[in-house]
Amino acid sequence: MFESKKIFILGMARSGYEAAKLLSQYNNKIVINDSNEKQDESHLEELRNLGVSVILGTHPDDILDESFDYVIKNPGIRDTHKYIEFAKKNNIKVINEMEMAYHFLPKDIKLIGITGTNGKTTTTTLIYEIIKKSGKNVHLTGNIGFPFAGFINKIKPGDYIVTEVSIQQLLNLDDFKTDISVLTNLSEAHIDHVGSYENYINLKKKIFAHHSKSDIAIINHDNDDCMKITSDINSEKIYFSTNKINTDVYLKDDIIYYKNEKIINIKDIKLVGMHNYQNIMCAISATKELGIDNNSICEVLETFIGVEHRLEFVKRINGRDFYNDSKATNNKSTEIALSSFTRPTILLLGGLDRGQSFEELYEYMTHVKSIVTYGQTKEKIKEFADSHNIDCTIVETLKDATTLAYNISEENDIILLSPACASWDQYKKFEDRGDDFKNVVNEIEENVKYD
Repeated sequence: MFESKKIFILGMARSGYEAAKLLSQYNNKIVINDSNEKQDESHLEELRNLGVSVILGTHPDDILDESFDYVIKNPGIRDTHKYIEFAKKNNIKVINEMEMAYHFLPKDIKLIGITGTNGKTTTTTLIYEIIKKSGKNVHLTGNIGFPFAGFINKIKPGDYIVTEVSIQQLLNLDDFKTDISVLTNLSEAHIDHVGSYENYINLKKKIFAHHSKSDIAIINHDNDDCMKITSDINSEKIYFSTNKINTDVYLKDDIIYYKNEKIINIKDIKLVGMHNYQNIMCAISATKELGIDNNSICEVLETFIGVEHRLEFVKRINGRDFYNDSKATNNKSTEIALSSFTRPTILLLGGLDRGQSFEELYEYMTHVKSIVTYGQTKEKIKEFADSHNIDCTIVETLKDATTLAYNISEENDIILLSPACASWDQYKKFEDRGDDFKNVVNEIEENVKYD
């Protein structure tokens, strides 16, 4: 399918680089294009040595023509891009790196895909760690930061693959099929990318594409939209709930049960919060369906402290606790973060303006003593805060916001970065934003030492 073809890769990043490397092994003529000239020089040299044509810094009108067989686009690139519109007009197949790599998989593997609005990364990581703990050969891929294509040469028959699947990836998946699909939850997000919430939830439904009754769907029974879009799928359905006990996986008397079998008491779990218990139910469901033993499940749940940039405890300085929730790129994620604390909180809020309102955050602001806002949305956030008489200060950068938050804080305060916005106004990705926050916190600690 991808041999002796002419292939155009739009967008470098990690996924474009790995896609080009994989495809270069199969006598393909490859062009890779990115508007950003700043790329890893070792990657560029490697691709050029493999015969890949690399064009950076611009999107010339004459490099994509009707002779190409495929366009493989970075998930973050919209379908309105001129190359994508040209490809569709000229019947050139448009896919993404995940769809392409899927066609190289050996037949005898188990593929577990996780999607949803929130909780994807935590759930994906938990499933991976539990399977790994059981001694099976497992690979962690997808939107979690490890492109699928980079693992193809390592995957053997009988292996397990756990992959986080974003809405942007689902947009350009056609044949991709999982053995187990997990839908953590649904709420309004990424409307700027997909146009409407209806489009968004319909795209999320694609995680169950091509399922038969022999495939497993793990579904949040507490979420009306999850229940609605999965009513007609063909999968065997496993339902989880934190407030109902007539589902397959449920919470009763602080114990999580799977099909009426006691699995673990939540007092023995490191992660806290009802949202995390839902993520854990997803992980228990997936791994039990794979036949993983309870000891492996419990050992991971009793030690797992979370993923980086998702309500990540950074450190305590003079009685102030700093938390990095840079992965909170929408209101729902920030609502979850705010619900996790009861202590006085200084909230760092701001970033790329995606047209969202911040009104739905208000009911979660009970413990927020002050907001420090920065970035493209700062004026909108200030207007929201003022309308509810919440103390709010505007600054330009996250470094300014973090420094000010510490200066106005008191002992026992939480200083929480949970921006409710994408990072792209000031950072390439949310990981960079989180790393910057942690660096500033470390600087604050150093300055405090020498005061």
